[in-house]
Amino acid sequence: MNQKQRMLAELPYKAWEDGLKEDRIANKLRCQEYNSLPADNFKHKDELIRSILGKCGKDVWIESPFFCDYGYNIEVGENFYTNFNCVILDVAKVIIGDNVMFAPNVAIYTAGHPVHPCSRNSGYEYGIGITIGNNVWIGGNSVVNPGVTIGDNTVIGAGSVVTKDIPANVIAAGVPCKVIREITEADRKYYYKDREFDVGDYK
Repeated sequence: MNQKQRMLAELPYKAWEDGLKEDRIANKLRCQEYNSLPADNFKHKDELIRSILGKCGKDVWIESPFFCDYGYNIEVGENFYTNFNCVILDVAKVIIGDNVMFAPNVAIYTAGHPVHPCSRNSGYEYGIGITIGNNVWIGGNSVVNPGVTIGDNTVIGAGSVVTKDIPANVIAAGVPCKVIREITEADRKYYYKDREFDVGDYK
C-alpha cells in the first residue's frame, strides 16, 4: 500500500510521497486560478470549481477565495453555497449533502497529526472523513474537526469548534460545540429570533 492509498484509507501516511505533493500543487494552481477570476465570469468559475471538486450537484457556488488540499476528496450535493474564505483540508473524504450553506471563514479539517511529539516529528499525519447532512447551515468562523458527522437540518452557531458528532434537527454552538435545543415546527414562522416573517411565500 503506497502513501496515497494509506491516506485514503485513513491510515498514517507521509504527505510528500507517492505523488501526493504533486497532487496538492496541481490543485493549488487550480484554486489560485479560481480565486483570481473576475466575479462576473460565472461560466468559467462554474467549470473550474467542477474540475476542482470530486463530485458536485447542479447548483454550486463557492465565493472566492476558496482553498483545499486535493479537491478530489470533496463531494457536495445540490444547491451548495459557501461564503468567502472557506478552507477544506480534504486529505480524507468530505461529504456534504443537499441545500448546505457555509458562512464566511468556515474551516473543514479532516487532517491531523499525532499528539505525542516524537510521533508527530516522524512526519506521519492522518485524515479522518467528515460528513455534513442535508439542509445544514454552518455559521461564520466555525471549525469542523476530523471524524465529525453533522446531521440533517442542523444549524451550527458562529464561532463554534465542532469536535464530536452533532445530531439532526438541532441548533448547536460553542467551544466545544454542544446542542442548545431542537429545531421544531414552531420555528418555521421566525426569520430571526422572535421576528416573524411578514411575507407568506417563505414556507
